[in-house]
Amino acid sequence: MTVTATRLDPVTSPLLDGVTHGFFTRIGGASSGIFTALNCGGGSSDQAEIVSLNRGKVAEEMGVEPKALVGVHQVHSPDVAVIDAPTQERRRADALVTATPGVALSVLTADCQPILFADPEAQVIGAAHAGWRGALDGVLEATLDAMDGLGAERGRVRAVIGPSISQRAYEVGQEFLERFMDEDPMTSRFFVSGKAEGKYQFDLTGYGLSRLRAAGVAEAEWTGHCTYSDPERFYSYRRATHRGEVDYGRLISAIRL
Repeated sequence: MTVTATRLDPVTSPLLDGVTHGFFTRIGGASSGIFTALNCGGGSSDQAEIVSLNRGKVAEEMGVEPKALVGVHQVHSPDVAVIDAPTQERRRADALVTATPGVALSVLTADCQPILFADPEAQVIGAAHAGWRGALDGVLEATLDAMDGLGAERGRVRAVIGPSISQRAYEVGQEFLERFMDEDPMTSRFFVSGKAEGKYQFDLTGYGLSRLRAAGVAEAEWTGHCTYSDPERFYSYRRATHRGEVDYGRLISAIRL
């Protein structure tokens, strides 16, 4: 695959109009090979200096200094970091919130849901990394709780799920289904039968949207982009695994006041 564009190509949402944000694609970076091109994952085997260069391009696009592009050490948890100043310390968490202008919150994904939040009236924003485990354990609700603690009102919050793996590409087994059913039998509506016996297709973004709406946000949407199905624009852990590739790039999503 060849990704030749030099300009960044972020996906944005009208729900977040007036708030600087972007779900960045793989287009426009300096990485090569399987990481072509905008790999922002320091945990990958890509060259550290190239990843730093890519993150610098994202910071410039977001209108902040590289040190103000803040992330966390993601561990598939419901934990949230409250950020009050630019920092390169990476706390163990899967979401960030801030009321501090000039700080860009960021999360990394490669099939999991990147979710950006904003209460423009209160000037409070958030960003969350929500795979199936984090979503099931409550990272979305925890993000909203942390925003509330900074003065937001969830009835004003707009939340957007960025490029994520779609239901048609997300096959899971019986134990996975049962884990969700044990939590809430109503989650069965997010599963349909797969092609093989004992296999199901899981609607991760539908599940994420349902939890956001149940938590009381004003509006929520998924951008509709499937990471697995569009290798020209998106990295995908599951696609890389199916292809037998040794590693995969990470997409970055960011938001700032």
